[in-house]
Formats: sequence, structure tokens, C-alpha cells
Amino acid sequence: MSECIIIFVRHGLTDWNRAGRFQGQIDIALNEDGIQQAERTGALFRAHRVDAVYSSDLMRARQTAEPIGRATSLPIIVESGLRERRYGVLEGRTHDEVLRDHPDTYGRWRARDPDFELPGGGESLRDLHRRVEQQMHALAARHTGQTVVAVTHGGVLDCVYRIAAHLPIDAPRSFELRNASLNRVRWDGSTFAVASWGEVGHLEGARDDIEP
Repeated sequence: MSECIIIFVRHGLTDWNRAGRFQGQIDIALNEDGIQQAERTGALFRAHRVDAVYSSDLMRARQTAEPIGRATSLPIIVESGLRERRYGVLEGRTHDEVLRDHPDTYGRWRARDPDFELPGGGESLRDLHRRVEQQMHALAARHTGQTVVAVTHGGVLDCVYRIAAHLPIDAPRSFELRNASLNRVRWDGSTFAVASWGEVGHLEGARDDIEP
């Protein structure tokens, strides 16, 4: 059987999520609500058969992955390919601050210009999309016939959905990227498909913010 299921989990809530700040690859920790979300997510996996647990190397993802590792008795395998997008000059700033200080950059980011490299060492959407697709194929190839968890970030999940739903990079977003959500993607040996998206029932009403 060649099918692989990858359950992508977005990291729990951070103070910067709540403030609407671009986090990018700045290493921000979970806040108290995010830690609670991570614990509830971990508890959910006590009833799941999982063969491996992966995480971005950024702290907010690793903190979300740790309860999943404990629940499944599996080690956390760190993958830098699951890191958030490099947002360059946007990192650490709110949307209002970027709009005030870098209006042209903000406009091109909002327009989802695929080949626009964000100033200050940022990634273009096309480069991010390529990185995410390579990571998805690598996980599927390693885990034929298995189910794996990959804890990651909003920008990565944006690409995951587009790849699995066969949507253009620059299409407007019509799906949510919730903190501590479960997002299931199926690989059948030749293509990816969305199995389910944005599952947050395990959070039982805990706050889940959406990062653009």
C-alpha cells in the first residue's frame, strides 16, 4: 500500500499571533493559551496510530510537538524544511507598522506576487512553495503506508493546502489556518489530496487565532 497520511498541525497561539505581528523565523515561544492548546492536541493523539512525529525547528512548533511526542511515545524529528516563511523586513512588525513604513512591500505581499522576494532576506512565495512541496514529498517517500504528524506554521500550511488542493500560488485564500488545528493530507503514491482541514474540535472552545 503506497498511501501516506500526513497530519499537519499548526503551532499553538503566541503573543505575537494575538498582536498580529509577523513572526516569520523569529523564535517566539507559545503563550499560556498556546501551551494549553498544545496539551489538548497531544491528548487527542493518545487515540491515534502515528508512526512518526516531525516538527519545525522553531520553538513554538517544538513546544506544540512535545505533548504529541509524549502521547505517542515517539521522538520529535526536527525538520528545518517545516520552518515558517522568511518574512524579511516584515518580521516583528504589525500590519499597520508595515503598511506605514513599507507600503509598497505590503501591497505586493497582499497581492501574493509569487516571485517577489521580501526585502531584508525574505523568501518569495514561489521559493516557499517549492520548499514545502519538497518537504511533503520527502515525508511521503519515507513513510509509505504510514501516518505521520508534522508540526509547522501558517505560511507553510498555506502552501500545503494549495499543493494538495491543486490551487495556484497566487489565488486568494479561501481556507483557514488556525492555531493548533489538524490538517490531513493524503498521498496515494502519485498525488496529494486534502483529506480534512482545520480540525479544532479538540480545543473545546479554546481561543484559536488566524494568522494571515
